[in-house]
Amino acid sequence: METQREEVTSYKISKKGVLKFLIPSLFGVAIFLFPIKDGTSFNIPLGLITEYLIDLLSNYLPLIITYTMIISTLFSLVTYFFKPGILMKSKFLDSLFNVTLSWLMIRVIGTIFAVMTFYDFGLKMIISESTGGTILGLLTTLIIWFLVASFLMPYLINFGIMEFTGTLLRGFIKPLFTLPGRSAIDLLASWIGNVNVGVVLTREQYLSGFYSGREAVAIATNFSTVSLPFCLVIARVLEVDHLFPVFYLTVVIAGIICAIIIPRIPPVSKIPDTFYVENNYTENVPKNMSKFKWAMTQAVKRAESAGSFKEQVKQGYEVFAGIAFTLIPQVMAIGTIALIIAEYTSFFSIISQPMVYVLQLFQLPEAEMAAPATIAGFIDMFMPAILASDIEAEITRFFIGALSLVQIIYLTEMGTLLIVSKMPVNLWNLFVIFIERTFISIPIIALIAHIIF
Repeated sequence: METQREEVTSYKISKKGVLKFLIPSLFGVAIFLFPIKDGTSFNIPLGLITEYLIDLLSNYLPLIITYTMIISTLFSLVTYFFKPGILMKSKFLDSLFNVTLSWLMIRVIGTIFAVMTFYDFGLKMIISESTGGTILGLLTTLIIWFLVASFLMPYLINFGIMEFTGTLLRGFIKPLFTLPGRSAIDLLASWIGNVNVGVVLTREQYLSGFYSGREAVAIATNFSTVSLPFCLVIARVLEVDHLFPVFYLTVVIAGIICAIIIPRIPPVSKIPDTFYVENNYTENVPKNMSKFKWAMTQAVKRAESAGSFKEQVKQGYEVFAGIAFTLIPQVMAIGTIALIIAEYTSFFSIISQPMVYVLQLFQLPEAEMAAPATIAGFIDMFMPAILASDIEAEITRFFIGALSLVQIIYLTEMGTLLIVSKMPVNLWNLFVIFIERTFISIPIIALIAHIIF
């Protein structure tokens, strides 16, 4: 530690270094966190850019998605069976296409589902608008979110803002959420922005050695919430949008309480605090140095080691390629299978029977009709709203809507991204965390709902 103090006290902060920290970091914060009025709601610049590109390219995106999966699967098959030198010698290409047999099969299945859905042939249960059609449509949106976020994310994570806030906020973030102070920016970006962007941001910090496995999973499963505009959509579908301020406040209160409790109980608390790679970063403030000066020192050192604009573009390209060629076919496969189970079997109706008694305990009307909606959110974030839209009792619709937004772990998107993210979490862990978030949130949301109604 003494060696570290000597290095810190001798480090000179230059005006150029401060500017290299401030300008890119403020740009990144503005893109990911700055709210802008968008019609009747608010959005962030990242969201506005993404939505513009989605509208511009909407006619071509299903084709692009489908053939991205075809390319990914063909290269993966060639790599698995023939091990060509041109692919195996490249660390980057090897990371994209050299996969285990199980993940190869998932890529093949996802690509078959995509081709069948895009060209509209084959089993109806696969290509239906409520199964394969839903996932392919979702991926056309995701690909643009990932494209924009991948190239802009370096300005949020490479130029020192996370180091700066980490040192200043550690005394608040650590005791409250058991997380490092640098996660403050990640927590805000995950909560305010798109859920998938939050997962990718957390994954990149984990792969760079800034978060331990436990910390990364805790952040991803507690702060990667759906965006505020989507919350408004859910409120409108359930016809409780006239209560939106208190509806969203309910989601925030329950979400924060979950974020305080979940990291302290299994399975998250049992995940080892080990790092994917070694990293010498520390938030501990050396003696004889103010917290602000240490924060500025850490930030400037990080900014000065960030590299050139070309290196930021390269990083963005590699992040995006990794998502496009690895995550997309896997989301197509797992998401479609999950929706087939939900749509064509009575699985969720059966397993949700105990929830009838829980809802009755909290005196929520139409408990039998509402029970499946309390579990179906594990498959897709929109399913609870669909299942609850015909419920007559407004208090129950309010309850289901808020609960579905606090649960946040769903397989069609966020859950699958986590499973394939290299973070130390599996399907069973995610289901347990989903159930924990559900039971922690139910009494909170029910209490607020009874106060309102």
